[in-house]
Amino acid sequence: MRPVMACVSLLAGALVALSGTTAQAATTRYEAETSPAVCTGTIDSDWTGYSGSGFCNGTNSAGSYAQFTVSAPASGTATLGVRFANGTTTARAVSVIVNGTTVTTATFEGTSTWTGWTTKTLTVPVVAGSNTVRLNPTAAAGLPNIDYLDANVPDGGTTPPPTASALYVSPSGTDSAAGTSSAPTTLTSAISRITAGGTIYVRGGTYNQPSTITIPVGNNGTASARTTLSAYPGETPVLNFSAQTESSTNRGLQLNANYWHIKGLVVERAGDNGIYVGGSNNVVERTVTRFNRDTGLQLGRIASTTPAADWPANNLILSAESHDNADSDGEDADGFAAKLTTGSGNVFRYAVSHNNIDDGWDLYTKTDTGPIGPVTIEDSLSYRNGTLTDGSQAGNGDRNGYKLGGDDIAVNHIVRRSIAYNNGKHGFTWNSNPGTLAVSDNVSIDNTERNFNFDGGTSVFRTNTSCRSTSGTNDRIIGNSDTSNQFWSGTNGSRCSSYTGALHWSFASDGRLVVTFGG
Repeated sequence: MRPVMACVSLLAGALVALSGTTAQAATTRYEAETSPAVCTGTIDSDWTGYSGSGFCNGTNSAGSYAQFTVSAPASGTATLGVRFANGTTTARAVSVIVNGTTVTTATFEGTSTWTGWTTKTLTVPVVAGSNTVRLNPTAAAGLPNIDYLDANVPDGGTTPPPTASALYVSPSGTDSAAGTSSAPTTLTSAISRITAGGTIYVRGGTYNQPSTITIPVGNNGTASARTTLSAYPGETPVLNFSAQTESSTNRGLQLNANYWHIKGLVVERAGDNGIYVGGSNNVVERTVTRFNRDTGLQLGRIASTTPAADWPANNLILSAESHDNADSDGEDADGFAAKLTTGSGNVFRYAVSHNNIDDGWDLYTKTDTGPIGPVTIEDSLSYRNGTLTDGSQAGNGDRNGYKLGGDDIAVNHIVRRSIAYNNGKHGFTWNSNPGTLAVSDNVSIDNTERNFNFDGGTSVFRTNTSCRSTSGTNDRIIGNSDTSNQFWSGTNGSRCSSYTGALHWSFASDGRLVVTFGG
């Protein structure tokens, strides 16, 4: 495979390494069809929605396993995300064998259809170096179809010691507990008790939450010491809001305070946004927002009475993933959004948006609320938006990779060193933003309509690349464009040879986005 975006060496610019504690965990994706993975069965591609070039269709018998080789820099606990589909109504049980020893069992429930891909989260011990992880079926029905395994492994850092300002949360915690590592409390209780600049560690596991969790106005950190809400190192906490009904009042995690650092949480199945940021000067890092019933992660004002001077500003969304967010109307749920009511200085960096029912990114404005502050999107990836991973679509969705405006309101956004791939409409589109956008060093590939669609405005285009594997609609560029760009007008430019084959991506251990093509 050809690496495209490790330090984005093929594109212009150098990335800044991720800051954070030394106890950060790294996540790596292992495809079931790619050696050294082993599939006791066949590698198939007849059911849509899989990642990579296929999936493992194991032989229907006990012991017909799928095996992955997982590398870990250090010994400790790894969190595994196994993507699977079980098109039957009968759950399929497996033993999870790590390095030859059965460490746990798992049940892969029926997903109704063979395109109903979903993820099972497991926690297993690993050693430093190479580890074999085998999913061994215990009944004659065998395995479900296995797409890939995501491994979040310890990176050799030191688990932070307890401090006077640290609180610990677990799925079994209670409101009245002390909040120590041995007597953990609940997330809502910890938020109400934490002092400015303190840390809340959230242990791994699933937290079934019936209502919105809010970090309220006034519960602020400081510029020199943000308050931290973090996954416990090497573990993956999942905040599950499936008990909520679809409603604009039923968000998952709502951050209305300033100077917080949220890190390592999975937020899923909320009745509206998974994570909503109404505060300013926050960092949201390494989160996954998935299966929510509106945009996965959205920035916007706290209330309709919030003045424009207090709209969320200077927030950094870092190394985050947002996917499979879908509302019942099929027209509102994007991966990421900073739209309608956001201030200046908001940045998305190393972020990945894919398989959302509407757009990958939405920076929409409307006349009722006027312009938003300029947004920067950099070193990010948007792909297959408009189609969920199970193959379903909605006719009302816009399906763009990056939608950069609305209602003829000029906002000078910056979009650089980012990739749009196989989205259901345009890759990058002005969407009636007549401003002077800075659009540079981006790559757009095989989007259904135009790779770049800018029908007006005074945007500046430099060193962008547009590629197609088959014929397609010519790019539309109005603005300041020079010969450094290779836009599509019937043929590929020379740089397109670097962007052929299947798309693969992962986050490096320091949080940077790595994208490869080929294989």
